[in-house]
Amino acid sequence: MVYVDSGGHMDGSNFEFTAIRGIQASSAYYVIMVPLKVVPKLFRFDDEDMPPALRAQRILNKARVPAISAYIGNNPQEYILSSLCASIDGEIEFEPVASDGPLRGVGKLRISMSATILINDGQHRRAAIEEAVRERPLLGDETISVVVFADRGLKRSQQMFADLNIHAVRPTKSLKLLYDHRDALAGLTRAVVDAIPLFRDFTCLDSSSISNRSIKLFTLSSLHQATAELIGKSRTGKVVELDLDTAVERWNEIIGNMPDWQRVGTREIASHELRRDYIHAHGVAIQAIASAVGQLLKADPANWRARLSGLRNIDWSRANGKLWNNRALVAGKVNKSKNNVILVTNVVVRSLGLPLTPEAKRIEEMYAPELKAAG
Repeated sequence: MVYVDSGGHMDGSNFEFTAIRGIQASSAYYVIMVPLKVVPKLFRFDDEDMPPALRAQRILNKARVPAISAYIGNNPQEYILSSLCASIDGEIEFEPVASDGPLRGVGKLRISMSATILINDGQHRRAAIEEAVRERPLLGDETISVVVFADRGLKRSQQMFADLNIHAVRPTKSLKLLYDHRDALAGLTRAVVDAIPLFRDFTCLDSSSISNRSIKLFTLSSLHQATAELIGKSRTGKVVELDLDTAVERWNEIIGNMPDWQRVGTREIASHELRRDYIHAHGVAIQAIASAVGQLLKADPANWRARLSGLRNIDWSRANGKLWNNRALVAGKVNKSKNNVILVTNVVVRSLGLPLTPEAKRIEEMYAPELKAAG
């Protein structure tokens, strides 16, 4: 007898696992625990060369696998993997511990070794597990839960994939930043928000968009991008203790030159009114201001504070269509594409008395030629 793990073994013709049996849609399914080192051998996914209509799930995106594998390998004490989901095309037998009572759903699941066990959801995790165990063999004895269903043909397997993924909702960028305690830059952004009263009181922490009647003015995701620009940090750049003081100082100087933001802080104007009527109440402007001030800090580190007064000279009103149409507004709606951020940054850069960079000039000439002479 060759053991797979403490809860399962193979006896030459069957795999045997300790399993929990459940019912969904009047059909039985089972939850088993599988050692990571066994996952690549036990489960397979469809041949990539097969036409999509004959596969049970999407083709493997190999670019995703190294990131998941690195996550497992770099966090051996705290990684977490959600269950795999698989279909078994072959003979299975469940032997319960008891015929009735609370243990009737616990027992042994025997799977014929000639059966095909096909992953319906989790093929990228499966490939990453294989890579991670190859790099760190000690992970091989750890386990992952697998939900297995009796196979009822390709059509049912394809429907299972659709059902498992169609209702999946990715967390917002703001929520990921709020909960990610490994990302040092995300941690810095949270600390900045907590240290500045205006941000602390008026930042939406769990959504990347703000509803029309919300009292919030900023989103955590917008402040995250803007703070990185303001202190010159890349997404993977090292964060040091001094960065918090630097970021807070720079944001406070900017806020001091944004009277409308201050009016929100003192409740003289409602946030939703500012978002309705002005560009500077949207993420595209917040990121643009930070980017322009970052350029000012490099160009004139001695006098940047005094030159921030140029922010007061910008007409941020959405009614100023000549300035903002096709720059911040597309078909009447605020747009935050990469080019829109650059185009709004150009307005701020000019207000601070700086020249446009060659790339900024190129974007300006392509998208806002009527104003290029002003640069």
